[in-house]
Amino acid sequence: MTTRKHGRHGRILALAIMEAALLIGGMSAAPAADPQQPWLDTHRSFEARAADLVAQMTLEEKVSQMQNTAVAIPRLGIPAYDWWNEALHGVARAGQATVFPQAIALSATFDVPLMHRVATAISDEARAKHNEFLRQDQHARYEGLTFWSPNINIFRDPRWGRGQETYGEDPFLTSRMGVAFVTGLQGDDPHYRKLDSTAKHFAVHSGPESSRHVIDVHPTERDLYETYLPAFQALVQEAHVDAVMGAYNRMDGEPATASQRLLHDTLRGDWGFKGYVVSDCDAVGDIFRTHKVVETTEQAAALAVKNGDDLNCGRTYAALVNAVQQGLIKESEIDTAVTRLMTARMRLGMFDPPEMVPWSKLPLSVNQSPEHDQLSLRAARESLVLLKNDGLLPLSKNIRRIAVIGPTADSVNALLGNYNGTPAAPVTILQGIRAAVPQAQVVYARGAELVAGLVERPIAGAPGAPAPGAPPAPATPAPAPPSADEALAAARDADVVIFVGGLTTQIEGEEMRVSYPGFSGGDRTDLRLPATQENLLEALQATGKPVVLVLTGGSALAVDWAQQHLPAILMSWYPGQRGGNAVADVLFGDADPAGRLPVTFYKADEQLPAFDDYHMDGRTYRYFKGTPLYAFGYGLSYAHFDYSGLKLDHDSVAGKSTLHATLKVRNSGKRAGDEVVQLYLRAVDTPHARANKELRGFQRITLRPGEERTVSFEISPQRDLRYYDEQQHAYAVDPGKYEIQVGASSADVRLTRPFTVH
Repeated sequence: MTTRKHGRHGRILALAIMEAALLIGGMSAAPAADPQQPWLDTHRSFEARAADLVAQMTLEEKVSQMQNTAVAIPRLGIPAYDWWNEALHGVARAGQATVFPQAIALSATFDVPLMHRVATAISDEARAKHNEFLRQDQHARYEGLTFWSPNINIFRDPRWGRGQETYGEDPFLTSRMGVAFVTGLQGDDPHYRKLDSTAKHFAVHSGPESSRHVIDVHPTERDLYETYLPAFQALVQEAHVDAVMGAYNRMDGEPATASQRLLHDTLRGDWGFKGYVVSDCDAVGDIFRTHKVVETTEQAAALAVKNGDDLNCGRTYAALVNAVQQGLIKESEIDTAVTRLMTARMRLGMFDPPEMVPWSKLPLSVNQSPEHDQLSLRAARESLVLLKNDGLLPLSKNIRRIAVIGPTADSVNALLGNYNGTPAAPVTILQGIRAAVPQAQVVYARGAELVAGLVERPIAGAPGAPAPGAPPAPATPAPAPPSADEALAAARDADVVIFVGGLTTQIEGEEMRVSYPGFSGGDRTDLRLPATQENLLEALQATGKPVVLVLTGGSALAVDWAQQHLPAILMSWYPGQRGGNAVADVLFGDADPAGRLPVTFYKADEQLPAFDDYHMDGRTYRYFKGTPLYAFGYGLSYAHFDYSGLKLDHDSVAGKSTLHATLKVRNSGKRAGDEVVQLYLRAVDTPHARANKELRGFQRITLRPGEERTVSFEISPQRDLRYYDEQQHAYAVDPGKYEIQVGASSADVRLTRPFTVH
């Protein structure tokens, strides 16, 4: 079972007993009074215990713990462990799990408490799965407790294929959603972590995917500190995230994963980060292979560790043994990194008796529980954004004939997004519509391919797809191409047409081998709906039947023609395992649509700045000077809300004081609904140029018909009005005149009040 070559016979016996306990109890070991094993003394701090454990390791053993696939060290009772796990919107790649809406959709809820509940549910499932893996003595990838989520990069450009993983384009919204997610994932026990969350990708990273291994980005200092870093700072200082993942790119010449400025000076120095840093996968290898900052593997590994990267996703850190021998790095510097990693494992309870660790008894039955399924449905409902409604919606359930047409109507891909788990019973949009109106005749026709040249394939775990690890299915004839004539015939015979189209993760995502019209490498080259779909949509509208457009995807779509010619448009994102039910609930009026856009939807002919230009000028609602198709924060409702009575407790405020704003919101409609009340701040007369406006508060509230509620916000100039002073290299607050704007979107301002900062 193990090889014992160290110590006296009594030590050997103690180790044998400890290893037996590890096999029986997974990664837990009973605390030992043996002074030769002080790392098992649960009365001591995790940091001290970790340091003692590292002190017993050889250099080779230390290095073996600094790669994501950390090997077992039997003589010290350390089991094998793989640090790689994903939980972007549910436990991913570890068998069946509840799949919540994609991250961009969760952000569209503008519901911070809901985000925390979703993350808590994810962490319950993750711990329960881990408990079961330990019972089976499994220690492989996707079976541990360290999760590489969330992605809090700023979705600065709609062409980025990974933007779906983020919380959108706004630093404040990203911070609030990110903090809620991390605290839900890591738990609230004062001693043990439930899971480790990882804020990624640090920093200034958002495409293009095709050049991420070579690009050197050069943000302005103000863009760096006002756009790219605030969410990371919030997760470090407010949520106490335990891990940060570096990015692939360079920033101002330094590889982000080995950047003294980012990792040493900013993260640990300025922000006081106490956790560990992990590289993106093979990013340390990029330091010499693609960035060519150094010439050898040993130099790359040494540079990364010396500048603060503790853990390597990949195998490049195997060269650290040679790096020490070559004098490129001191063993004491390696000790620092390994101690951080072992501290994290101890804080997760991996070396303590299970009865001491909360969540160690969470049963596997919490995985995909009915409660989590309902939470997924609620999150999907809250994420849906009604972009247009000329009165067609909600549809009557008495409709007799419905034509459901489009390439994502019956697609499980269109529910899940990337970094997804495997749902037990996903409900496609077609299935959701059929379930909502069982008495209606619902005719389905795909009608068009997703994009020219692509044949959609079922994903693993989806109905009709081979199970993971199953032998290849027998060859079958290629599916017949979808027939536009069939779709048009169905439309002509229907009372209403529901066209479901847009994007799936087969054409937008992370560094993909994709080259179709409008798509390249996972990114987009055209914001329009693919021509295959646009042509069919226009033909359907020409039949004279009312057409509802339901969009799927993780990024903004330039649907200018649809906005001009169709009566109703609904953005469904990648809505998760119950997405079909949620869409149907909104279409037929069982739920009120109240999602809001976390990104700007630009017009089709808008000339955006170059994709690889990281300056924020001309991007997002904060700096864009044109008129968008749909503004940040936009979304319609079936209810109607009136705003009134905006009051400030003071008309002027000192930089270190606070200002309180109150207003009333009333549902003047005929049905209950949710409203997302949004507060923006705008500089009117200040010494330094500022963003157009900035979101600094939001609340999602539910109101019955006729109900009125007072909504309040607190404004701190030090927090909410700061800008980065490039001369002083510090944040500052400009004195001058400002304006509070409150409304239903960044472009739908209902109330304003001026105030002065002095």
